[in-house]
Amino acid sequence: MPAAELPAAASVVVIGGGVVGLSTAYQLARSGVRDVVLVEKGELGSGSTCRAAGGVRAQFSDAVNIELGQRSLRTFESFRSTFGQEIDLRQVGYLFLLDRPEHVEAFERNVALQNELGVDSRMIDVAEARRLSPLISTAGLLAATWSPADGHCTPESVVLGYASAARRAGATLLRGTTVEAVERDGRTITSVVTSRGTIRTEVVVCTAGPWSRAIGEMAGVDLPVTPVRRQILTTEPVEGLDPHTPFTIDFATSFYFHGEGRGLLLGMSDPDETPGFKLQRSDDWLPRLGAVIEHRAPSIADVGIAGGWSGLYEMTPDHNALIGESAEPSRFLYATGFSGHGFLMGPAVGEVMRDLYLGRPPAVDVSGLDVGRFRTSSTRPELNIV
Repeated sequence: MPAAELPAAASVVVIGGGVVGLSTAYQLARSGVRDVVLVEKGELGSGSTCRAAGGVRAQFSDAVNIELGQRSLRTFESFRSTFGQEIDLRQVGYLFLLDRPEHVEAFERNVALQNELGVDSRMIDVAEARRLSPLISTAGLLAATWSPADGHCTPESVVLGYASAARRAGATLLRGTTVEAVERDGRTITSVVTSRGTIRTEVVVCTAGPWSRAIGEMAGVDLPVTPVRRQILTTEPVEGLDPHTPFTIDFATSFYFHGEGRGLLLGMSDPDETPGFKLQRSDDWLPRLGAVIEHRAPSIADVGIAGGWSGLYEMTPDHNALIGESAEPSRFLYATGFSGHGFLMGPAVGEVMRDLYLGRPPAVDVSGLDVGRFRTSSTRPELNIV
């Protein structure tokens, strides 16, 4: 598809073409906002979105994250009928494995809150966890949590669905277009300068993921987002793999896996990883990963590795997103810093950004995610990160 022509002016410029940005552009255009322009320096979804593990869930520890996850899940469930795009949604459930008493207590509180908000999650015993996920070893496990509506889907397909719908609604999507400056006149944004020319606008929405800090600096807004590499592997076919294998997470180690074709997709955070825009593959984490697999899922220890990739988490100090609008300059909105959960929250966040732009209360109260929380020490760290 040829690159869209750069418009001279826009009602709003969305910076970043992942799921959050595309969802935002779609919702704005669909609501009647004219001249919505999205700017992406690479290909749509080429940042963190299409390097994600594809998990979708509502099992979180903070109410706003539960609501964003739950609302997005409903969109994923109806995505094919709404957008005409198959996203290979597999609602095989999320299974958190717990082997520490303090984690069991914390997840009991989480499940109670999730249930209060309408999420069908529950605590289960070790025997049921093994029945749901036969590849695991139960050594040392005390309990688990399970939510059958959670699962995984294909990020690239979600990107395609939102991009097509945004274009149909009238949005202009600019690929291969790098933002070089956000110009201001006092408190007012006046334009976005790109590698292809200048777009006059008074409204910017930053959905640039790991690159959001730099975009914020251009506008004079401090967005404390730090890029951290996460690596994912895919395996060769696993003999007898149950197609209903849940998205299984060993919470204490962060090791996770889910079905991917006839094999598995798996990963784990590396506590020795340092911040930075590092996308090259590294083998440094493999011995630690191998030891965890031997302990928690020894039946897959000898399965061959077929491939893998690296992506960037956009981390914030409390592992919660930054969603809101700056006081100065005016009309600089942001949705970033999801700490690994931007893909799964993207549909709901697009609705929220639409409402913030239109000046009406969003369906999910995100006021606690305003970046100003770091100045007032009113943070509330999210526990359920992977």
